Amino acid sequence: MQTHCLARIRSSYEDFSDKEKAIADYVISNPKQIIHSTISQVAEDLGVAEATVFRFCKRIGFKGYQAMKIALASEVSHDEMDDIHEEIQVGDTEKEVAEKVFRSNIRTLEETLRIIEQDNFKAAVQAILHAKKIEFYGNGGSGSVAEDAHHKFLRTGFQSVAYRDSHLQIMAASLLSKGDVAVVISHSGSNKDMLQALEVAKDAGAVTIAITTLAKSPLSQGADITLYTVSDETEYRSEALSSRLAQLSIIDALYVNISIARKDLMQQSLQKIRNAISLKRL
Repeated sequence: MQTHCLARIRSSYEDFSDKEKAIADYVISNPKQIIHSTISQVAEDLGVAEATVFRFCKRIGFKGYQAMKIALASEVSHDEMDDIHEEIQVGDTEKEVAEKVFRSNIRTLEETLRIIEQDNFKAAVQAILHAKKIEFYGNGGSGSVAEDAHHKFLRTGFQSVAYRDSHLQIMAASLLSKGDVAVVISHSGSNKDMLQALEVAKDAGAVTIAITTLAKSPLSQGADITLYTVSDETEYRSEALSSRLAQLSIIDALYVNISIARKDLMQQSLQKIRNAISLKRL
């Protein structure tokens, strides 16, 4: 994950001090210049000590300035820094606004795909495959993602449920047992209700999977398996709203993996569901 410099900076931005935000803004705005600058040049441009720049590099997960430069060079080379995340302007036409929203969504999905860790994702798939029961917890926008996940995983034949109410979350989590899986969805990773649900589920013996932002958080550190999302905040749309698309896509990817592994059982479940739904049609 240490190769994703800009994504890590963006995800951690709100937790930075004023000096760290100044460095972050400088790196995001001048990635190509950083690659060809020394730490002393960056410190001079910003009017800070070299030690401050060095600590910033450590803060975002690198051993030092050189390691950050190498990661940044790889990232710049990967997408050539195309500015597809252009800010929406008041004078934009309706079509231009739509285009910028779509491009923003594409960027969110591409960056999230780039940081998916093979081992973590495989571990999540295997945990779900061997689960007796799967429960999805989320509040606010993440609650909608939890319900979407429940709607999908019902089709695989698993015993699945989604909870948005914080009291129901910890009540249900307390009744989990070894072999069950609790998927906790939170953009910030610091929502008190989600952290309580996580701890109760862990105490009950369940495997816990977190879907959260790339930034270091109590949720990402406390879960057995963490799947990260990346999103940017704009004037008209918060990070949390943008991250919802990445959360939904991670759920979709998990669902398809499980569907492939349980093809026969899934087909049986789907047929039962289709027969039941047919009763709703005229």
